[in-house]
Amino acid sequence: MKVTSFDAASSSAFSATGRHVLVVESDPDQRRRVLTQLAHWGYSPLAAGSAEDALEQLGRTRVVFSLVAIRLPGMSGIELVRRAPELAESGPIIMIADPGHSAQIVEAIQAGADDFIRRPYTAEDLENAIRAVVARPRRETASAVPAEENGERLHRELALLVSPQMREIQQVIEQAARADVTVLVCGETGVGKELVARAIHAHSLRRRAAFIKVNCAAMPRELLESELFGHERGAFTGAHQRKPGRFELADGGTIFLDEIGELHAALQAKLLHVLQDGEFSRVGGRHNIRVDVRTICATNRDLAREVAAGRFREDLFYRLNVINVLVPPLRDRREEIPGLVEYFVQRYSRVFNVVERELSPEVMQAFLAYHWPGNIRELENFIKRMIVLQDWNLARTLVAPAATPAAPAAPEPFAATKGLSLKEISRRAVLEAEREVIGRALEQCRWNRVKTAKMLKISYRALLYKIKDMGLKQDPAAS
Repeated sequence: MKVTSFDAASSSAFSATGRHVLVVESDPDQRRRVLTQLAHWGYSPLAAGSAEDALEQLGRTRVVFSLVAIRLPGMSGIELVRRAPELAESGPIIMIADPGHSAQIVEAIQAGADDFIRRPYTAEDLENAIRAVVARPRRETASAVPAEENGERLHRELALLVSPQMREIQQVIEQAARADVTVLVCGETGVGKELVARAIHAHSLRRRAAFIKVNCAAMPRELLESELFGHERGAFTGAHQRKPGRFELADGGTIFLDEIGELHAALQAKLLHVLQDGEFSRVGGRHNIRVDVRTICATNRDLAREVAAGRFREDLFYRLNVINVLVPPLRDRREEIPGLVEYFVQRYSRVFNVVERELSPEVMQAFLAYHWPGNIRELENFIKRMIVLQDWNLARTLVAPAATPAAPAAPEPFAATKGLSLKEISRRAVLEAEREVIGRALEQCRWNRVKTAKMLKISYRALLYKIKDMGLKQDPAAS
């Protein structure tokens, strides 16, 4: 494995000092190089040459994430993930797959892995994979968070929605919860569509049953079908046992299909069948399975336009659009920003074990003046960055738009960098260049994210994170 060195700025982004990481790799040379690189980033890596060694390590130490080779002597890495629930409970899992073995990747993610890298991989590949898994939540299960904690957090977050628009939406939420029909939640990326879906579930008669979330844009079509509907043993290479899908897990409760506009045409037809008849068959299955599930979908696309362009089924659109909730962008409800800022500062000060600080009026004014193209998610990530870096003047980098704030603002040109340190100027120049490169690559690949990730040689999840973090959006006229 080729390992490249990183500068201080790259390494510091992890803030990883003292955190244990498990590396399960049978090749001693590769294991040594990975351990050295992780230690350079500030982690405390634990080494295991086999699955059996890994189980012993897990019994003694809790890790923040694991790097597991699929090919191991004796028990494979995939079997380790299946048989050791404490591995998944400890943190995200990144699998190391062999080149040319796509079935390995599908099987690994179905077993519970969060991301993967292919051999041979560089330190940059490893860094991108780590950033992707630590920057976003784990795939959810019904029991991932205690119901009491979920309910308390949901109640507090709903209380922050004080604008007239969101007060009206809360009334729609209560009405929609009483009627067991399909709901379509629309709005820009990061506005809080999932919060609306969770609130509908929490106010409904299904609230004691499971709430299952599926991101339809986060995985390839073949894997998504198995994720939604499950598969039978032998359905495809690597399907060694029967696996229930998310619809089965949500039986009696609610399933939340995020980014429904990304759903492939074949899966659109299967979803329509489930919504109409309440039954489906697993991949490779011969018998239909009946479920009682309430479906809530979300999208940042204009589905009516997608229907007109032939990219989304008209009959499915009308089936989903029984109740439509349009969540406005954060720039149209700025009165909520102070409450959101206070909430995120309190929350992530506790998460990162940092003394909570009261923000100055100047900082709050910068938050209020900025147009937040990434909405609440961008605000949340910005405050995370402030707390992790302990840079309370970071808000100076937020620039209010000179004209209409509809489009994401590009990073400031060098002419507007007076008073900034050389380090900050360099950081912003890198972000500006990276945003331009990713935008051009997406246009070149006609916004095919899989092809774009391959072109840029980064993981698919890392690309999705960067697209959302940078506020990149597809021009409908160019599609």
